[in-house]
Amino acid sequence: MTHYSVASTLPVTWRKATASNPNENCVEFGQLDTTAVVVRDSKDAHGPALAFDATAWQAFVAGIRSGDFPTDN
Repeated sequence: MTHYSVASTLPVTWRKATASNPNENCVEFGQLDTTAVVVRDSKDAHGPALAFDATAWQAFVAGIRSGDFPTDN
């Protein structure tokens, strides 16, 4: 995992998560390059971002889809 201190400077097209709630409590993600996905807080576009390699990102998405992470919903 790599940390970037200013997400808005990255050459990324940001997309909001499809499960975003109406209160705007969500994350945005984008493809940094062919090997990394970056994630940031949608409320803080100029704040930090985390970059994950493809294997870590795929494991994270698989965990979400299988219900490994509890939600408030």
